Amino acid sequence: MARTREARIDDAVLTAAVDLLSDVGYRQLTMGAVAARAGVHRPAVYRRWPSKPHLVVDAVASQMGLTPTPDTGDLRSDLVTGMSTLVRALSGTPLGHALPGLIADLASDADLATEFRRRVFDARRETTANTLRSAIQRGEIQPDTDVDFVLDALAAPLYYSVLFGHRPLTDRLAEQAVDLALAAIRVR
Repeated sequence: MARTREARIDDAVLTAAVDLLSDVGYRQLTMGAVAARAGVHRPAVYRRWPSKPHLVVDAVASQMGLTPTPDTGDLRSDLVTGMSTLVRALSGTPLGHALPGLIADLASDADLATEFRRRVFDARRETTANTLRSAIQRGEIQPDTDVDFVLDALAAPLYYSVLFGHRPLTDRLAEQAVDLALAAIRVR
């Protein structure tokens, strides 16, 4: 008979992982330290997550939220709201510091990269894509808008700032990304 996962242990491990990311960063995070902080045995962690990057992907998913962009009919406001959730997730949590190391691990593990895209990236993008499609239907943005390109253009400055640390990640940056994208796609 297979053992069932206990949500209590899952929650404790994810909380411990996020806390340790804040305390020691991605590189210094170990599965053993997570187990100790969560008050569980190391095998309990490895039964749930085969590696540190797998655990961190789940921690990222648990912290970032998966439905950031509303669809109220006010496109600019909705997009700014969506991009601002990304700013908060990457600047107000340990995840922004973990992202560069995690991205490096994703580059060398295609299955993990697929899982990250499925669990975090695609889920968040889909809500923003739906908001853009609604704006197309309302006639607010051009009907031939390449939604995938716009999604990349909206988030790229934010991810770029986190990965390279060359400028602060702020709500103003989110607004600038939204305004630049809208200038290119709004119906004139």
